[in-house]
Amino acid sequence: MDRYYQIGGKDVLVSGESLCTELDGMQSINTFRVDALLTDNAYLFAETKEDAPCFEKIIYRLKDLDTTFLFGKTNEGYRLQQTMDDGRIVELWTHNGNRQMHIAGEWEPRMTRYALWMGFGIQGLQDGKLMLHGSCIVKDGEAVLFLGESGTGKSTHTRLWREHIAQSLLLNDDGPIISVEKDGQVWIYGSPWSGKTPCYRSERYPLKACVRLSQAPTNEIKHLSVLQAYAALHPSCPAAFAYDRVLYDMQSATLGRVLESVPCYHLACLPNAEAAKLSYHTLFG
Repeated sequence: MDRYYQIGGKDVLVSGESLCTELDGMQSINTFRVDALLTDNAYLFAETKEDAPCFEKIIYRLKDLDTTFLFGKTNEGYRLQQTMDDGRIVELWTHNGNRQMHIAGEWEPRMTRYALWMGFGIQGLQDGKLMLHGSCIVKDGEAVLFLGESGTGKSTHTRLWREHIAQSLLLNDDGPIISVEKDGQVWIYGSPWSGKTPCYRSERYPLKACVRLSQAPTNEIKHLSVLQAYAALHPSCPAAFAYDRVLYDMQSATLGRVLESVPCYHLACLPNAEAAKLSYHTLFG
């Protein structure tokens, strides 16, 4: 059994009866389902009953709620292991030069989605695509990406745009995909990963600007230098990729290409309408 998807401008092929059945029940994934692949260069996720290759080195470890995440290297590439406290495991590992992903385990929606996110992120780095943690708003056919640490008010700020800036649209509230095309044009795509906000749009828009948010007693926005902009965007990339030289170098190269044409700002603000209007007028005039 196979399923076909278009995500971030790439064909994605998922193979395996129980995995496809699991994804059929996810609205977030189904929004991106298509009837056929457009190319023969799809990202492949293949369900398997085989054992994962052994870790040669664990490079990232995280305990989040009831799940332990291990990410590391094997003799074939990379491996992600997710283990819940109740013993359920979902694993993903690379095969065939990181273009093919094997996935196995006892399906649990949160872990399955995360495995697909990590797998897409690894494959996407080879094609100039970045998975970023941020909230993306669209206005007049262009997109603005708001970034910041968890709790700084990204979702609040884009909600204020929708409430006070006419005809603004939320593209994604947690995991949009930035893509640098061969001609240098930078696009941002909606994705199946949108955090707690169910916003799943199979759309893309030119990326007009990136804005790093921080909380402050007053509203102030300033344009960042390229070096400052890199420091503003880098923390929103997948944390695990920073601990591997190959993944980090690809990520850094794509960030550099983004910053060649996309301006970046820092907005210190209150969670109010005036902050949204300030960022809007700064970016759109």
